[in-house]
Amino acid sequence: MATYKVPVSYTFKGHFVINAENKAQAEEWAEKHCGLVIGGNIHTSLSDDEVPDWDFPVHPEKKIGKARRS
Repeated sequence: MATYKVPVSYTFKGHFVINAENKAQAEEWAEKHCGLVIGGNIHTSLSDDEVPDWDFPVHPEKKIGKARRS
């Protein structure tokens, strides 16, 4: 029996609704204050007034790469 390393990527595509002064601020806040942790949940450090909603699917897109013997 052999051991293989199989690269796998999971992609969650969705959006945050962000109330900001301008587009640049909205993008900065999404980068700095919004995230997802495996085993946790989607989160933000901003207030409910600043991020009133978000929408992400429950299941990610999965892509399997070529297995390589390790």
